Amino acid sequence: MGGSVMHNLAIALHDAGMQVTGSDDEFFEPSKSRLAARGLLPAYDGWNPDAITPDLDAVILGMHAREDNPELIRAKELNVRIYSYPEYLYEHTRNKIRVVVGGSHGKTTTTSMIMHVLREAGVKFDYMVGAQLEGFETMVRLSRDAKIAVFEGDEYLTSPLDLTPKFHWYRPTIALLTGIAWDHINVFPTWENYVWQFEEFSRRIEPNGTLVYYAGDPELKKIASGCRADIKTLPYDGLKAANDHGATVAEHAGKRYELSVFGSHNMQNIHGAMLVCRELGVDDDAFMTAMKTFRGAAKRLQILKQTSDSTIFLDFAHSPSKLKATTEAVREHFSDRKLVAVMELHTFSSLNKSFLPQYAHAMDAADEAYVYYNPEVIEHKRLEPIEPKDVERNFAHRNMSVFMDSALLVSHLRQLDLKNTTLLIMTSGNFSGVDLKQLADQLIG
Repeated sequence: MGGSVMHNLAIALHDAGMQVTGSDDEFFEPSKSRLAARGLLPAYDGWNPDAITPDLDAVILGMHAREDNPELIRAKELNVRIYSYPEYLYEHTRNKIRVVVGGSHGKTTTTSMIMHVLREAGVKFDYMVGAQLEGFETMVRLSRDAKIAVFEGDEYLTSPLDLTPKFHWYRPTIALLTGIAWDHINVFPTWENYVWQFEEFSRRIEPNGTLVYYAGDPELKKIASGCRADIKTLPYDGLKAANDHGATVAEHAGKRYELSVFGSHNMQNIHGAMLVCRELGVDDDAFMTAMKTFRGAAKRLQILKQTSDSTIFLDFAHSPSKLKATTEAVREHFSDRKLVAVMELHTFSSLNKSFLPQYAHAMDAADEAYVYYNPEVIEHKRLEPIEPKDVERNFAHRNMSVFMDSALLVSHLRQLDLKNTTLLIMTSGNFSGVDLKQLADQLIG
């Protein structure tokens, strides 16, 4: 239970009044301190099959569980009920209205928008989301009394023991799909296989349920048109918005609302979240009023540092579609500034030589583009080596530099003149151990 989601699940169950114990081979911060504060941290690291007894109601496995785990073996011997964590989330909420947000991009942001609005509206709900959100102590909440559950629906596999994509477990009452852009090629080796996961997700919507989907995605339009007759389909496109002296002002139903988030992708996310909340009984004006105080999720266009003429953003973008949407959003919002974009190739897909062509023109909105990757990570993942020229050719950016040493990249960034500049840092990692907040303070301190 040391992982980011699993320790939040342990805390959620503890806070709901259940007796929770757990184990892991290692515990890191912040999970270690957060578990210790609730008396949930085990006395030592490692596995203890003696802790598995017949009086346990259930064992919940983390996503990295292995067949040879001694506690798992013992649980099977004793016929203790065993769940994966997405299976358990479904089991706990099977009698609730389940809202599940899926898609290749925008899942966390759209889920957090729905959560923010429901909280502002005074609606009780359970949730599971993949990032720490402002105003929410944990990433998971499970209760006995809430009638609604809001889940971020990840298409990645549940665990090495369960090859079911996580979001197939959730069987939504209301589903939202943001878009489909090929990712996770180590698991879904073809485009067709990847798209099929979303088709299957739509087939698992509960009877008389609802599918909210982005109308600009041709694959989603096909999926929606093929839904069962009992499923209500609601397309969305995006709210109209304009940059008014640095503030984003969105228009809806003849009213104007000043927002903190920006970019066409976020206007799409807001529109989709609005349709979901409308289905849950929140009227559009109440939704948009609540969105005025929405600041976004951690690492989703998170401001690391800003001055009067410079801003440094950190974003989780790493796949081609996320990279393109985020870069274009910053370009559009800060059109009078130079845009410097830095990204790290970190995931299995992004470091796969055959996948690199998917990145063509993904950073074109940036005036200067920098890409970092660590050759040791490629070797560790047992992938074919890639050269800087491979990255440059496939990204096809007019002004790109590629780094394989993070210290050299940091040194180069420190030499840049960032006056009247927006620096966009995009990664699902940390550039091989760089303290990005500290770096931001140094760059425009």
